[in-house]
Amino acid sequence: MEPSVTLKYFKMRFAWRDVADAARTTIRMAEGEKEPSSAWKRRILLSEHSPIRQMMFKWKWINLPYWVSVHFVRHKIGIEHFVSTQRTDRTGVDRTSMPQSAPVDHECFANAQALIFISRKRLCRQASPETTAAWKLVLDEVKQCEPELHSVCVPECVYRGFCPEFKSCGYVETAAYREALAAYRGT
Repeated sequence: MEPSVTLKYFKMRFAWRDVADAARTTIRMAEGEKEPSSAWKRRILLSEHSPIRQMMFKWKWINLPYWVSVHFVRHKIGIEHFVSTQRTDRTGVDRTSMPQSAPVDHECFANAQALIFISRKRLCRQASPETTAAWKLVLDEVKQCEPELHSVCVPECVYRGFCPEFKSCGYVETAAYREALAAYRGT
């Protein structure tokens, strides 16, 4: 039996004040003194303006199957990956004998924009369930510290308002989809 995937840690760097001050800089305003409102946070996240890239997150998956790790490594913009090696000279194990499901440790740091984008792909019902489950471990932590960010981390169909896949899973035809879309849009 394979060990279960866990999240060893989740950390956040920079705060909403940093995001708000960067936004003020872009419109030639002085730095503010108070914490932005929840409504302002959600609005800047939905608009995906550049200051949201100030918010940085760091996490580490333990026992992530190698093939699931490969799905995440495909994401390049706003994220960095550090994956445990399978090199024979480092591990003493012949890498050609290792299965695709061999567990690896996978550490990342990413900005808020990257979390939104990764969610669009990895929450899609066409994504592998194992990859979605690993991503939800990260989003569970996001929800605890940044509920506004969590609320905009949605699958592609909710983000766009339609399914762009060649072969739809059918979710866009359900009441659950319409509810998710209304919640995302705040209607």
